[in-house]
Amino acid sequence: MNLVTIDLQEAVIAIAREAAAAILQVYEHAFEVEQKSDASPLTAADMAAHHAIVGGLEKLTPDWPILSEEAADIPWETRRQWTRYWLVDPLDGTREFVKRNGEFTVNIALIDHGVAVFGVVLAPVGGALWHGVLGQQAYRRDGEVDVELRTRAPATGTLRVAASRSHRDARTDALLARIGDTETLGLGSSLKFCRIAEGSLDVYPRFGPTSEWDTAAAQCVLEAAGGVVIAPDGRSFRYNQRPTLLNGDFLALGDPGLPWKSWL
Repeated sequence: MNLVTIDLQEAVIAIAREAAAAILQVYEHAFEVEQKSDASPLTAADMAAHHAIVGGLEKLTPDWPILSEEAADIPWETRRQWTRYWLVDPLDGTREFVKRNGEFTVNIALIDHGVAVFGVVLAPVGGALWHGVLGQQAYRRDGEVDVELRTRAPATGTLRVAASRSHRDARTDALLARIGDTETLGLGSSLKFCRIAEGSLDVYPRFGPTSEWDTAAAQCVLEAAGGVVIAPDGRSFRYNQRPTLLNGDFLALGDPGLPWKSWL
């Protein structure tokens, strides 16, 4: 059975675009910023996108559970029974949204037995959309035109490294020093993975907490384009494997053959 059909892909892309439209309605006017219990920001745009995505996915695949950042209080005893579900970040990069720098995305991933097998990442500002099916192909879509994506491999010469716009730390700086010849680019949200998938960046190191909804969709796009997302021990990233929804440290690489072990 082909789990991720063309019809399913296009339906999810349409849902992501509905969420992006809802986000931009808030973005274009003054908005209030609340704080969640973990001190991360929350806006009306987060909730508008959440409702658009959850409503759309419930109609599309009523038998598949949905885990969204804005409705993540689902007990592990329930989640551990899931074999297939949607993992959603309605607005990834809320800090960037608040700064109004355009570097935020809508992330929708399909997880099957712990693996991100289909991902959609949409940048509401500008409208660029990245989508990919694991084991098949990744694309960037501007308007209605799809362009195939392929990472830069082998990655030789100066490595182009993505650094978080809001979460740069000393461990990242130390890793950059060990790599040696690098160019760094500060960038928000899951756009970092997408730039690696396009071949315009090579590496994204992340030390410190992220949540599973932050990475799943873009990981699928990157891996469908030839890259990898790995933990420091070399294991591929998997989802819904533990009670916590926090990710550990990781490296996203466009070229899996890079000597990443020597950087750690």
